[in-house]
Amino acid sequence: MPPSHPSDNSLLVKAARREPTPRVPIWLMRQAGRYLPEYRAIRRKTAFLELCKNSDLCAELMIRTVERLGVDAAIIFSDLLPILEPMGLQLEFPGGEGPIIRNPLRSRADVDRLRELQSMEGLEFVIETVRKTRAGLPDHLPVIGFAGAPFTLACYAVEGSASREYARVKAMMYQDPIAWETLMGKLARSVALYLNAQIAAGAQVVQLFDSWVGCLGPEDYRRFVLPHSRATIAAIDKRAPVIHFATGNPALIPLMSEAGGSVIGVDWRIRLDDAWRAIGYDKGIQGNLDPTVLLAPLAEIQRRTREILEQSAGRPGHIFNLGHGVLPQTPVENVLALIETVQGFRVG
Repeated sequence: MPPSHPSDNSLLVKAARREPTPRVPIWLMRQAGRYLPEYRAIRRKTAFLELCKNSDLCAELMIRTVERLGVDAAIIFSDLLPILEPMGLQLEFPGGEGPIIRNPLRSRADVDRLRELQSMEGLEFVIETVRKTRAGLPDHLPVIGFAGAPFTLACYAVEGSASREYARVKAMMYQDPIAWETLMGKLARSVALYLNAQIAAGAQVVQLFDSWVGCLGPEDYRRFVLPHSRATIAAIDKRAPVIHFATGNPALIPLMSEAGGSVIGVDWRIRLDDAWRAIGYDKGIQGNLDPTVLLAPLAEIQRRTREILEQSAGRPGHIFNLGHGVLPQTPVENVLALIETVQGFRVG
């Protein structure tokens, strides 16, 4: 096993291990996003998927963002969906619209043609982004790698685009459980391989995004998702803590904890203290300010932020984040005020 990196003793990694820290660490989902003028300037010249495949630009963008914001970690700049391309799916981001899969999986035969990842061939740009981001950061700041969880990737692969009802993916779950199990098994093993490659390239922490799983109730989650999320997390290199994040349904939180992860990421639909009780104090927690609060006056941002910090009660294991990504219309000064409030907060 390679020697540990200095950032293994960073605030964020120590919090992920539930070790005491002098303050709560903070990073943000969509940390380098459309709310930043630097990002918008790049996007005016570069299509999104093209940007994701340019490791030099991805690393530079995140390193500059971390320097500007003063956050406690850098998540690599990438997207959940490039992993699907070498698996045989045709991914596009047309114009300013969301992602589209041109050949979605609608049958057992479609699932059978999906190629399980055996290597990082076709994803080398992500691994280079990890390496270059790690190389360009101060040693005390950790790099966070990430991937979509099997269920969320399955939703994109089956639905073909964003959905409100998730009717196609649920129909496959209910009507063809063999196809569903095959699909989720391929995705679970591929995601574990992908995250382990990111860890080997220099990520100290990884986050598993189950962004769409909130469409399910607890019974369906336990039957159709939990075994595959658990298999993914169990196969991830133990050198890196895993943040297991989902949004949309607080009733799933105890089941997510059962599926695994060093830290469970929660959204704003539940109080942080209630969520931590549901998770269990043997795991850390990440969250959970509503991103729309960053559109409020500064005094309200500060009040709501302190309220969440007080709910963690100084217990080791809290990583501050939003309950989802920074919204594009968020003023940069409000993001800076949030970070300053968290970093200046002391319990007691």
